[in-house]
Amino acid sequence: MVIGILVVLLIFIILVCASLYFYHIAIARADKSFLNGNPDLEIKEDAMKSFAEMEEWWGKQAFEKWNTTSNDGLMLHAYFLPANQPTDRTVILAHGYSGQAMQMGQLAQMYREVLGFNVLLPDARGHGISEGAYIGFGWPERKDYVKWIDKVIKQTSAQAQIVLHGVSMGAATVMMTSGEALPPNVKAIIEDCGYTSVQDQLVYQLKRMYHIPSFPIVPLTSLVTKIRAGYFFKEASTLKQISKSKTPILFIHGDADAFVPTRMVYELFEHATVPKKMLVIPGAGHGLARSVDPKTYDREVSEFIERFVSEA
Repeated sequence: MVIGILVVLLIFIILVCASLYFYHIAIARADKSFLNGNPDLEIKEDAMKSFAEMEEWWGKQAFEKWNTTSNDGLMLHAYFLPANQPTDRTVILAHGYSGQAMQMGQLAQMYREVLGFNVLLPDARGHGISEGAYIGFGWPERKDYVKWIDKVIKQTSAQAQIVLHGVSMGAATVMMTSGEALPPNVKAIIEDCGYTSVQDQLVYQLKRMYHIPSFPIVPLTSLVTKIRAGYFFKEASTLKQISKSKTPILFIHGDADAFVPTRMVYELFEHATVPKKMLVIPGAGHGLARSVDPKTYDREVSEFIERFVSEA
């Protein structure tokens, strides 16, 4: 009897420790070096060259520093770059997991220099120079992006025409934002390789990276996340949010994406009831659709935006 109780207690302690470990690894603001060397995130030499060119471009820009306070009291920071010519068109970009605003520099350059947009690049909570002790995978960030939308309208024009464009976790962020009560100023959303829900993505990665079943680790880690970060994994559903969206959405994914599996984009597309289009880039891994086929990517993004955003 005593031995049985001790065994149960030991198993419980092991599971609690495992859930705290996975919270620290995946959710807490901490070093994410466990992603280094992940073959699902491999970046080819030509993409690395374009990233280097982006860094050079970024260093030459005269960004305005913007900030806002989240609903839970975090100071959030962003970089604003006005267009070369005055315009009411602004894109708000959303970077990926463990990233920062600068990593969206290539898209910022395209929107500003080709499409003539103002560009706002926030550092998500728990990233870059923004405050926050945890990563929300797009769920609490959705309300942060409502704040940035309001800020753009206030700072630029009451007639502002706004596009949201996110990659990976940033794609989930803008899709989750789409389910909120947004002002009519938000005209279009571009999501690039986003996931169906936080639960789905973590279950998939636990199996792929650690080769262990999701139960009971994911439910226990979800409970820890609710206590420490304020949300359960299951409630953070991209599918539910886009089913409520009133904003047109362009869905983009690479057909060689093994980090956020390509099958997710088809499910996302099916749940959207707004004007929509899907672009799947052959041979593109995670977050590399534009690097693999920039001509098609930029053309499809531009044509989709032109359907819903008027000329400056």
